[in-house]
Amino acid sequence: MSRARSTNAPDQPRIGAVTPHSGYHYDGSKRRFFEGWYFNVNMGKPGETFALIFSAEDPSGDRLSGMGVQVMGPGDTYLLHHELNIDTFWADKRSLALGACFKAAAGKSSSTLKQMVSQGDFERDVELGFQSCLTLHQGSIVAKEDGAQGNLPSAVPNAKWCFTVQPVYGWGDSGGKQKSTAGWLAALPVFEPHWQIILSHGLATGYLEWGGKRYDFKDAPSYSEKNWGLGFPKRWFWVQCNTFNDPDVALTAVGARRGVLNLPGVEENVGLIGVHWKGKFLELVPWNGEIKWEVSPWGSWHISARGKTHEAVVHATAEDDSGTALRAPTIDNGLTPFCRDSFYGKVHLQVWELDTSGKRKAGTVLDVHSESGAVEIGGGGWNSVWKAQAEMKEPLRSAVNLPIDVEALTSFGPIDLRPSGL
Repeated sequence: MSRARSTNAPDQPRIGAVTPHSGYHYDGSKRRFFEGWYFNVNMGKPGETFALIFSAEDPSGDRLSGMGVQVMGPGDTYLLHHELNIDTFWADKRSLALGACFKAAAGKSSSTLKQMVSQGDFERDVELGFQSCLTLHQGSIVAKEDGAQGNLPSAVPNAKWCFTVQPVYGWGDSGGKQKSTAGWLAALPVFEPHWQIILSHGLATGYLEWGGKRYDFKDAPSYSEKNWGLGFPKRWFWVQCNTFNDPDVALTAVGARRGVLNLPGVEENVGLIGVHWKGKFLELVPWNGEIKWEVSPWGSWHISARGKTHEAVVHATAEDDSGTALRAPTIDNGLTPFCRDSFYGKVHLQVWELDTSGKRKAGTVLDVHSESGAVEIGGGGWNSVWKAQAEMKEPLRSAVNLPIDVEALTSFGPIDLRPSGL
């Protein structure tokens, strides 16, 4: 396909389509801090999926300060571009927009490239770097692992990409107000780390050049999410799929052992199943139901959840030799190999409607399959099967159910009091 050129920076979608916490959460403090962004695109054939993973760590300049651009490429392959100097990184505090110029084109200055620009301007002014927002992703990187922890070599010498995204589902009903993945408490320093799904489903059009091979795609399923805080959880798993035999269905399922209130040793198991289809959002979370899982060290993910009106079961499998290690921000060591991912997950999703007594009604309302889901395990403690149940405790369980709109409350009046990122 031809590379589209525009004279203006890309427009952001209308406010009603934007999820909370799309902005950059760094508040200028000296404490340990990271923020990470994840975007994937399934280009249509088995194994032809890629993910862009950006992480900014310790912007104040402390010992773990740095910027990582990881790309998980076709065939579960891997590329890292790591920079110890984070000065060229920028991100918007109110919307999804971020980027960095690692090397400017001849005659240009990387210090002036601090906002989204048109595709043509980026192509002309940036030799190495990236820019991303909800509707445009563009970049060019080379294998550069200096300063990164762990022995995880890049599979290709370089990558280049440019694609636009048409949003379909955020994290809420289509056309309705979008939700915070962890509820309104995510605006406070309660959980560690924080997590937000930005786009459950979108349609991507553009190209990826992967070590010299070019992939073109049109209306390819796309997904995005982000994390921020001190570091990734102690242990977690994740299943994501928007490539089912019903193209209108999007699934995210997760379980994690996370910290609470930044208190040493205070942790809880949390999880969710979120499903979009027919314009609606089914959210099964610990504060409105129960979530259980049984996940092996690799190869099998089984998650079930029940709410007041629906029950969902997710079962995913992956071959023993599938997947690649990825780096993730850790509290003590910064960006280091800490998880394993594959785009060859076989995913089966079933959803039932429940009657007033909590029993399944006859037949499923949704029963879909995919051969190209994203599956992941991360953290430590994977010596045996992890069998657990989400355990959100009081008073947080009751608090998160309160009808509080943090954005509306903190945006009232002439001064915007919203926390960074919201």
